[in-house]
Amino acid sequence: MKLTRIAQLGAVAAIAALALTGCAANEPANTGSSGNPSESQAAGLTGNLVGQGASSQQVAIQAWTAAFNATNPDAVVEYDPAGSGTGRESFLAGAVSFAGSDRAFKTDEIAAGGFGACAVDSGLVEIPAYISPIAIIFNVPGVDSLDLDAATIAGIFAGTITTWNDPAIAATNDGVTLPDTAINPVHRSDKSGTTGNFTDYLAANAADVWTWGSVEEWPAGVVGEAAEKTSGVVEAVKAGEGSIGYADSSQAGGISSVNVKVGDTFVEHSAEGASITLDASAIEEGRTAGDLAYAIDRTTTAEGAYPVLLVSYLIACEQYEDANVAALTKAFFSTAVSAEGQESAATNAGSAPISDDLREKSLAAIELIK
Repeated sequence: MKLTRIAQLGAVAAIAALALTGCAANEPANTGSSGNPSESQAAGLTGNLVGQGASSQQVAIQAWTAAFNATNPDAVVEYDPAGSGTGRESFLAGAVSFAGSDRAFKTDEIAAGGFGACAVDSGLVEIPAYISPIAIIFNVPGVDSLDLDAATIAGIFAGTITTWNDPAIAATNDGVTLPDTAINPVHRSDKSGTTGNFTDYLAANAADVWTWGSVEEWPAGVVGEAAEKTSGVVEAVKAGEGSIGYADSSQAGGISSVNVKVGDTFVEHSAEGASITLDASAIEEGRTAGDLAYAIDRTTTAEGAYPVLLVSYLIACEQYEDANVAALTKAFFSTAVSAEGQESAATNAGSAPISDDLREKSLAAIELIK
C-alpha cells in the first residue's frame, strides 16, 4: 500500500497541473475492530482520492489510509500536508476532492459558496476526525518542563518577555534554574490552522497581552523566527538553544514542554486533556446537519482539561459530480471515524479518540455524501 503526496504547491491556480509523487505510509492500522464500521465502508473500491491540508493530520491519515486499503487495495489516497489554509484554498478551487483543516470553514465562507470540488449548490460535510493537544515546546538545556500561565505564554510570543530568567517565568517555577538566555519564539511561516488554534487560546485567555486575536497567519512585525509547517517549527526549536514554539503533539515527542495553567493547576499536554476540553465545548450554532464545527471552550477550568488543542476536520462535499469520488470519500471518512480508525490514529499520532456520541453524529453526516 502507498500513500502518495501532491508536490508542494506554489500557487492554487497551478495545483491541478502538478504531478503526483509517492511516499510510503506509516505503520499499518489495527484492523482488529472493536467497533462497528458504517455500512459506508464499502469494499473493493477503485480509483484515486486526492486531498490536501493540515500537516497535523499527516500521521493519522497515513494510519487511516492503511486501514482503508486493507479492504480497498486497488484504491489510492493522495494527501499533501501543505497546511490547513492551502488545503481549504485547494478544495475551494476544485483542485482536490477533500481537505484536512485545523479549523472548519466559517459560516460566511460557506455562504459565499463557489466550492469547485462540489456539485452546484452542494452543502459541506465537516467532520472533527482528529483531536490533538498543541504542545508548547522549548529548548533550554537542563530544563525538562515549565509551568506557565496564559499571560506569560502570550508575553513570550508577543515579544514582551525576552529572557528565560524573566520574573514572570520564575514566579511559577520555584526551584528551577533559569538562564539569562534570550528567548527565540518560533512560529509558522505558512497559513496554519495550528497557529489559528494556538492564537485562539492566547486571545481567549490573555487578550490584553496578545492583541492580534485568533489568526492563522502570524501577524506582521511580531517577534520570532518563522518556520514552515509543523516539522519546520519542531526542527527550529530543537536546533536553537533558547527557542520556544508550538506544534501538534504527535511531532513533539522527546522535547521539553510547557505545563499550562488551568484554574489553579498546571496541566501537561495530553490526548486525555484535549478530549476533556472538547467535551466542555459545543457545536457552533447555525451549522447544518453535516457540518460538525465546534466552538472550543478555551477558558474551561474542568479538571484535567488542556485548552491548547486543535480539532482538525476532514472536509468534503455533500454532493460530487463524480459518483466514484463520492463513494471513495464516504468510505475513507467512515474509516477515519470508526473505532478502529480512531484507535489507530491514537496509537500512531497520540490523538484523542472521538467519543461514541461524536462518532454517531459523524457517521450520520458522512451518510449525506453522494
